[in-house]
Amino acid sequence: MTSSAPEVPATMKTCVIREHGDANVLNVVNDFPTPTLSAGSVIVQNKFAGLNFIDTYHRKGLYPRKLPFVAGQEGGGIIVAVSPEAEAAGFSIGQTVTYMAFGSYAEYTAVPASKCVAVPDGLDLDVAVACMVQGLTAHYLVSSAHADLIKPGEWMLIYSVGSGTCQWAAQMAKLRGYKVLGTTSKGKLEIAKGIGCDELIVLDCLEGKSYADYKSIDIAAKVKEITGGAGCKCIIDGVGASTYEISLGCLARRGIFISFGNASGAVPAFPVLRLNAKSAFVTRPKLGDYISDPEEFANRCSDVFNWLKEGKLKVGIDKTFDLESAVDGHKYLEQGKSKGKVLYTI
Repeated sequence: MTSSAPEVPATMKTCVIREHGDANVLNVVNDFPTPTLSAGSVIVQNKFAGLNFIDTYHRKGLYPRKLPFVAGQEGGGIIVAVSPEAEAAGFSIGQTVTYMAFGSYAEYTAVPASKCVAVPDGLDLDVAVACMVQGLTAHYLVSSAHADLIKPGEWMLIYSVGSGTCQWAAQMAKLRGYKVLGTTSKGKLEIAKGIGCDELIVLDCLEGKSYADYKSIDIAAKVKEITGGAGCKCIIDGVGASTYEISLGCLARRGIFISFGNASGAVPAFPVLRLNAKSAFVTRPKLGDYISDPEEFANRCSDVFNWLKEGKLKVGIDKTFDLESAVDGHKYLEQGKSKGKVLYTI
């Protein structure tokens, strides 16, 4: 028999996507059916939902999901219903949790217990929610995706260290002993200065925009100058179309190019023979493959939570929108304005 709170309503407020398109396809409704409890899951009454670039890819159809769907894949709040399997795993009604599961832009979300984690004492819920997609993405990028092709003391190039995920990645890379060369726009320089990079390449902003103009400086030449001509053994690139050519030119011999995002558009296909000049490696990973094992998911969460509690990571909640302003949140992110985590309050 399941344990549940009787006050869970039959319908809820949520943000639904019924067609692919720009931010204006986000549709907030007040009468969407509340999800039902299934085996191995809990129902979370959300307090916050995280906003991530991947949400915009789902909205546009770049990463297709079956229409219609409730937007979002990261949130946190209070458990209001728990299945016997989830109860056996240690979850209970009234517990404060954060999670990664589809459908977080809503008052209630059904979450597999395997994708749910209790928020530790001493950690605010908004910060814990910020840990999920951005924090765990940064963790696997600097700890696993490079397949140990970079060693402590070697150079790692990380783009956009004044924004979102790569604020986390730069700090975690330093914790793991790598030398970090970060890029930032002038508009986010003050944020980037506080991250702790060994070197910063500061770029102009595109005219009338908040994000960097990657043609304003010869990044490859600066990388060679800083690294004594060697290049970087690992490159973490979430920008995409605007930077992949630069990244290929910045690699060290037997280095690895990690392309993990499409902020400026998807990276087009290119001949694998281009990697031959430096016997280089390239990977296009996704977070799901680095947290599919429950133990790995728990271990990554533990690392990030502990670093936060020990003061080894700085996390900025840049801006919070009401769910009713879902459209404004997506526009804010896509215009390159964010200087940290963006959240919705539910």
